[in-house]
Amino acid sequence: MDFGKRMGKANQNSIFEMEGYFVWCGTVTKGDDGLYYLYFSFWPKEKGAFNDQWVICSKVGWAVSDNPYGGFQYGGIALEGKPGSWDADSIHNPAVLKVDGKYYMYHMGNYGNGEYWNHRNHQRVGCAVADNPRGPFVHSDQPVVDVTPGSFDSLMTSNPSVTQGPDGKFYMIYKAVHDNGERPKGGAVICGLAVADKPDGPFEKYGKPLFVNPEHGWSVEDTFIWYENGKFYALAKDFQGYFTKTHRKGDTALFVSDNGYDWAPDAEHPFACGREIEFEDGTKTVHRMERPQIYFEDGKPKVISWAVMPDISAEHTYNIILPIDKE
Repeated sequence: MDFGKRMGKANQNSIFEMEGYFVWCGTVTKGDDGLYYLYFSFWPKEKGAFNDQWVICSKVGWAVSDNPYGGFQYGGIALEGKPGSWDADSIHNPAVLKVDGKYYMYHMGNYGNGEYWNHRNHQRVGCAVADNPRGPFVHSDQPVVDVTPGSFDSLMTSNPSVTQGPDGKFYMIYKAVHDNGERPKGGAVICGLAVADKPDGPFEKYGKPLFVNPEHGWSVEDTFIWYENGKFYALAKDFQGYFTKTHRKGDTALFVSDNGYDWAPDAEHPFACGREIEFEDGTKTVHRMERPQIYFEDGKPKVISWAVMPDISAEHTYNIILPIDKE
């Protein structure tokens, strides 16, 4: 699959941003009201630098449009920290899946003391559920994917992405960090797999990491998993450019699997795309382009959303939504 050729052009209407806030991690779904909903992570710029605060004070907002291609208008907060809980302080990485009329928001949650690494290492994966796309979303009492002592995900779990397989089961790929490295950073950054019979779990872990880079402990993150034309596919940010074969850090790799458990880079097109966005008035190269999420309508890919940091200054971020399968 030559994934890059599936993405169409963007225009200014494709961008969702908010004055005074960093915006990240977009995911789209359609409500029973016929409107389209964009869920996204956001937090105030006044709190401090982008790289310091997302893990400390992020919330998930929602925005609405009459079409999936853009023009989203802010509607309110979809999910925020629950005081006294495992996800008391930061909610991030939303990925929404609509199943049988309910909306399942997989997300990262954490608590901490206000210090970056303390919050980062308390990250866990949760699943909040709502009957209405505008909420209220009800927190899971406990993480649906917690850490496993002694395993590759013994320090933290985050960045969930979920799809339903042909067997009706729900396959989640999540980001994990091993606790065997120097603290507070920890060891290898890798991905794991967990599978459930129901969208809200319980999830059973596969038990071994996916997408392992034998040359470097920091492998991939920001994975999106889906099932299409008899195969499972996954997009992931390739930290080292090892899987894409481009050797450019931060490009997006494409992986494929016959069963959802055993993965390999796509044989013909392991490089999914770089950080170049094709606008109607020309191509722009951005500093970071991460956390891809595809919205499917009637079983077919409709749009893909990306979190974008346009330049190295990290003073501005936004979500961009591109049409997919443009041909």
